[in-house]
Amino acid sequence: MKVVILCGGKGTRMSEVTNELPKPLALIGDKPILWHIMKSYQRYGFNEFILLLGYKGEKIKEYFIDYEWKNNSFTLDSSNGQTSILAEREKWKITFLDTGLNTMTGGRIKRASPYIGDESFLLTYGDGLSDVNINELITFHQSKGKIATVTGIKKKSQFGTLIVNQGIAESFEEKTKTEGIINGGFFVLNPEVFHYIGDETNCIFEEEPMKKLTEDQQLAVFLHDGFWTAIDTYKNVVEVNEMWEKGDHLWHPKLP
Repeated sequence: MKVVILCGGKGTRMSEVTNELPKPLALIGDKPILWHIMKSYQRYGFNEFILLLGYKGEKIKEYFIDYEWKNNSFTLDSSNGQTSILAEREKWKITFLDTGLNTMTGGRIKRASPYIGDESFLLTYGDGLSDVNINELITFHQSKGKIATVTGIKKKSQFGTLIVNQGIAESFEEKTKTEGIINGGFFVLNPEVFHYIGDETNCIFEEEPMKKLTEDQQLAVFLHDGFWTAIDTYKNVVEVNEMWEKGDHLWHPKLP
């Protein structure tokens, strides 16, 4: 099962970072948010990623192209230019998919469809951290038999609010300011979801597609009451880094 990560937004609310870097490369400790997200999936055995790139996508490509030699000791044979990394290599297979500078989330996801094929896939945002149990999320998705499952977080926020009945969404309103169950990302999606997403660049997944899935009773909600945070502002970056420095690595799950 492939993991698709939305990495294309401009991150205008954290310009202290995003003037130079795309938001997924903002550092937590000495590693980017994106690395932390990928490690969370890797702990559950998921190593194949599709990164949906947009704003400063070349920086994300550069990070991973240079990743091995920058993060490990290595031996260089200057006679032939060959290097040998002195550590176990990451077992990641990454597709870097350019999806356009101004493309909205739905348009970016739709452009990944040829690379996903006919199997279900995982989807998340490149700025959210959680200790959600991915195996339990997938099992829940399969048990409900719906096209889409979203992780629901109980929170008062500006994010979209879900009304849930027996694990199925009854209504979805994006960016309300009421207390309820919000869209926490960490989706499981069947390929039929692409029928709900328009081809146009300005299609926002969290608006018409998710509302239509809800109307059709095809959106399940996996409630998560553990750690979750969205890194939406520079203040959020500072807060998460303070947690990391204190050893509160709450988004890295301890598997049994």
